[in-house]
Amino acid sequence: MSTPTIERPLATDRDGDDVVPLPRRRIDKLLIGFGVIAAIVFAVAGGLLTWGANFANDYAHDELSSQRVFFSDEAGLREEGRDDLVRYADQQVTTGTEAEAYASYIGGHLEGIADGKTYAEIDDRGAAQAVVDARESGASEAEIADLQATADELKAQRDSLFRGETLRGLLLSSYAWSTIGRIAGIAAWVVFAGAAVMAALVVGGLVHVRRTNN
Repeated sequence: MSTPTIERPLATDRDGDDVVPLPRRRIDKLLIGFGVIAAIVFAVAGGLLTWGANFANDYAHDELSSQRVFFSDEAGLREEGRDDLVRYADQQVTTGTEAEAYASYIGGHLEGIADGKTYAEIDDRGAAQAVVDARESGASEAEIADLQATADELKAQRDSLFRGETLRGLLLSSYAWSTIGRIAGIAAWVVFAGAAVMAALVVGGLVHVRRTNN
């Protein structure tokens, strides 16, 4: 004696195509799985961003502290017309914000050394060669002395600009690292918040699946 079997036809959509039913519990489990993966990825990304932020901030602080750069006193800053920097008077440069401020302070000094020219724009070698050429051509001592004075002045200006621009570049580099660290820190908090939201959704999904089973 054979037992009859009943075959249930597949559901069809409006176009007549077969539709495979997907249980709600399976969908919930898939969503929970994706949520767990997303929460883990967000948490790892947040940890890496936090590490990057701490590295950038520590690098900027250590680099600036080792240079032992201090702002002038309040009277000196006001005398130079830098009232915008008075709040930093007598302070050591140890943060990115202070580094940017001191870089602008150096920039003001550099503009007054050679009428706004940069280190690369001063031709001290040409002035030195002019002295050599004058001596070889038998120029007078007075003319040679004037050329030598010009060459010495240009060399002094170029040396001062080189040191100032180098220090200014280091300060701005530290400021850049500090800014990157600050951005990475903000991004880390945002990512951690995303991880917390995903974790809450996963917990809610687990509770829903458990209630469904019951």
